[in-house]
Amino acid sequence: MVTGGTGFIGRSLVNALWEQGASVNVLSRHIASTENPRCKTVMGDLTAPASLIGLCRKIDTVFHLGGYAHAVDDIDGKSEEMLWRVTVDGTRALIEQSRENNVRRFILVSSVKAMGEGGESCLDETADATPVTSYGRAKYEAEKLVLDAGHEGMSSTILRLPMVYGPGCKGNLPRMIQAIACGRFPPLPEAGNKRSMVDVRDVVQAALLAATSSAAAGEVYIVTDGQAYSTRQIYEWIREALQLSVPRWAIPLPMLHIAARFGDIFGRMRGRRFMFDTSALDKLIGSACYSSSKITRDLGYQPSFTLKSSLPAIITELNRNG
Repeated sequence: MVTGGTGFIGRSLVNALWEQGASVNVLSRHIASTENPRCKTVMGDLTAPASLIGLCRKIDTVFHLGGYAHAVDDIDGKSEEMLWRVTVDGTRALIEQSRENNVRRFILVSSVKAMGEGGESCLDETADATPVTSYGRAKYEAEKLVLDAGHEGMSSTILRLPMVYGPGCKGNLPRMIQAIACGRFPPLPEAGNKRSMVDVRDVVQAALLAATSSAAAGEVYIVTDGQAYSTRQIYEWIREALQLSVPRWAIPLPMLHIAARFGDIFGRMRGRRFMFDTSALDKLIGSACYSSSKITRDLGYQPSFTLKSSLPAIITELNRNG
């Protein structure tokens, strides 16, 4: 059973399972056909526990990727309530069905946001979990539910992911690529920041290892591509992949800080965040570094992709989709 099987990561996982000969059920809130003869779409809603009854009958392994897509830091009360219902209450209901139907393994695909915000010193699984966003707190609560279920006989594993890239990815990376392609992204300075990422195909590798190794039972693993990227590096690689020359100049870092402070002031004056403020600047030049050495040591995980090697395929897919 794969929840979130129609999403970016889920589709890759479902295809990999199908290629290995597995019979796969994909949980969906909507009726949908499947291209794979070994994949079956089953109706259910994580916010409606009654719709999950019988969902896990004859299921050996559950990959829980389903979640609330609204994962920004600043969300309103209504969105936060839905985030909790899907991420925490939905996980609780899925665990209950898994127990009742003797599911053997339960793999939760979580986020490094459950740990908090990483810095220049790469965090590993021994770091205290201090989530600072609503999204991170909900993910951490869901993790605790899954690990508790593992203590009661069901093998459970947590995979914490940083930003995931790859052909078909969505979010900040494609927006950055589009902005650079259109000449709307200024050359940032080399701030020396360190950001961890991972290719979707390596996430799938980690998920399959977690599902097939007894050593993964009861464990929490961070999954990265083993690299730490600065925003300037990413900017230059994107321009190279787009066959654009890299400017010899960059906006001075002090100017960016001044502009961000003006954005803070303007945001307070109008009662809502300005598009560029200190929070936005931190996302650009801040660090969020994590180590995946544990999953390499325990399960033999070896990432096969880096952002630079994946950028041409990502750009090709963006062009294909217009």
